[in-house]
Amino acid sequence: MTLAQYDPPERFVAGTVGPPGNRTFFLQARSGSRLTTVSVEKIHIQAIADRLSDLLEATESVPSIVPASDNGPLDTPFEDEFRVTTMALSWDEARSVVVIECHDRDPDDDEEMEQAQEAGLPAQIQSMRVAMPPPMAAEFVRRCKALVSAGRPPCPFCGGPLDPTGHICPRANGYRR
Repeated sequence: MTLAQYDPPERFVAGTVGPPGNRTFFLQARSGSRLTTVSVEKIHIQAIADRLSDLLEATESVPSIVPASDNGPLDTPFEDEFRVTTMALSWDEARSVVVIECHDRDPDDDEEMEQAQEAGLPAQIQSMRVAMPPPMAAEFVRRCKALVSAGRPPCPFCGGPLDPTGHICPRANGYRR
């Protein structure tokens, strides 16, 4: 397993490249000169923000003071090291930190590992693990929610994203909106 570990990172952010409707989403961790960037789906960003908010509330770790907002762009260069397919979120009770793990494949899926080896692909799992205190996690949640809401506006009928040219709305029986 190739593991990039940040405990804690100097910076851990979600960011995008491209215009709404054509954005690529990234997670990026940095400590000193070491930088790890992984690509994710928008749904990963939304899900991790929601679950992380729930986790902070459940552990009564919602900070009263949140660090200054990090609205800066992703650090360059931002070529992704791998595409995330599996994420895990946990609370380290002993240290009172949030732990986020990102993997390029499910580490518990032996069949997937065998298929990768048979296809001649590297069977080694690439992973990134970030442990951060609750205030940093709360700022990460704020930035994730801002990224997700900065996308295309939703259709008032079906909730799907509207393109500048409209979209074919299933609630309008296939007519453009």
